[in-house]
Amino acid sequence: MGAGKSTIGKCLSKQMELQFIDLDHFIENRHRKKISELFGEKGEDGFRVLERNALLEVSEFENVIISTGGGTPCFFDNMEIMNQLGQTIYLKASVEELADRLNVRKDDRPLIQGKELEEIKRFVAHNLVKREYWYNQARYIFDTEEINASYGVDQAVNYLVSQLVQIL
Repeated sequence: MGAGKSTIGKCLSKQMELQFIDLDHFIENRHRKKISELFGEKGEDGFRVLERNALLEVSEFENVIISTGGGTPCFFDNMEIMNQLGQTIYLKASVEELADRLNVRKDDRPLIQGKELEEIKRFVAHNLVKREYWYNQARYIFDTEEINASYGVDQAVNYLVSQLVQIL
């Protein structure tokens, strides 16, 4: 969450002339409700089932780039499926970087709505520890903090996209 998956995915899809699918938006369109509403109605477990079903559906599409939610790889056998059917990329970022990004748009994210920056940092740190096992199963890992330190935001996105175009 907040690593830049959608931003980089959109740029990459444009460069490679592929369709871009944000899994959360796909779910919202399919169910005609916001992710926060689905979380509220179904709880996290119910949402993860909807998310899994959406992942299975979009994984059948050809020539697409899919941006998943931060929790998607960590439930069921989602990461295994993603690795079997495509190229997976982990955009690794520090707790501080993620918390700062998330704090700006926390109202859009049900798991951190209403939290202060320090609470978001604790949430991010806790979830990275829990999720790192699955994230590290990605075929490609890019440390966004190292890249961002060397480039401005737009240049960092362009650099990542150029690297991904070469390996994909």
